[in-house]
Amino acid sequence: MAIQWKGVMPAVTTKFTDDDKLDLKNFEVNIQAQLEAGVSGIILGGTLGEASTLTDDEKGELVRATVDMVKKEVPVIINIAEQTTRKAIETAHKAEKDGAEGLMVLPPMRYKATDRETVAYFSEIAKNTSLPIMIYNNPVDYKIEVTLDMFEELLKLNNIRAVKESTRDVANVTRLINRFGERLKILCGVDPLAFESLLAGADGWVAGLVDAFPRETVAIYKLAKAGRIGEALEIYRWFNPLLDLDLSPQLVQNIKLAEVATGIGTENVRAPRLPLVGEERQRVLQVIEDSLKTRPALPDYKNL
Repeated sequence: MAIQWKGVMPAVTTKFTDDDKLDLKNFEVNIQAQLEAGVSGIILGGTLGEASTLTDDEKGELVRATVDMVKKEVPVIINIAEQTTRKAIETAHKAEKDGAEGLMVLPPMRYKATDRETVAYFSEIAKNTSLPIMIYNNPVDYKIEVTLDMFEELLKLNNIRAVKESTRDVANVTRLINRFGERLKILCGVDPLAFESLLAGADGWVAGLVDAFPRETVAIYKLAKAGRIGEALEIYRWFNPLLDLDLSPQLVQNIKLAEVATGIGTENVRAPRLPLVGEERQRVLQVIEDSLKTRPALPDYKNL
């Protein structure tokens, strides 16, 4: 399936059983909710997917299970976050064999690579896979920025197609469009900046709170792209306190609590993460509870 690199692509959470195994039953409940809402792809093994805690075998199992669940309705994309170029290439090969149809690739982990090293890292991965690639550009969390000049080099490789734009500088959407036009698809990767990014011309949204609120997320995207800005903005303003939960170091715990509240997930996380407790837990639960009380009715966004 050719990936269009547009629309809403949830960075899904990984579900765990009480005894810390993959919980594919509850995982499928969430995947089906995403498909019913009208998402454009499923992204596995990102930060929200607790990728750093998953074994290689678990990642493979997740890819194969998700491919089976979506039944070609949308593409399945797996995140690559590795410390060495060799391991990243091995991971890409395995993902392709397991049925993934695209890759989201972070820069080298732990080592703060130079611009030249970062370009070489992404380039070697791209040269060693036939899968299309979305570069994850998040200098706030990963301390490496992929600049426009670096993208100029990377886009010489045909299978580098998109960027998950998480610089938190909305103006960067315009800079990328001015420089690369349609050659580079842009997906916002920061929930509280998604509406602004879409209006600036972003093609899609790699979303987090979509894991708990898939219909509202897709509705905002569809309405914004259809020019029904006022309707999209009304939902987005309601959504904003929830979207801010994506900016916390405990974003996984936050979003999993929201999934529990909407009936499409569980709270289980994998150590060293622990479920929220005390005042912080009550604060997050209050945000979720307040939002559910005023949850908006949605228009027939699917037919836009």
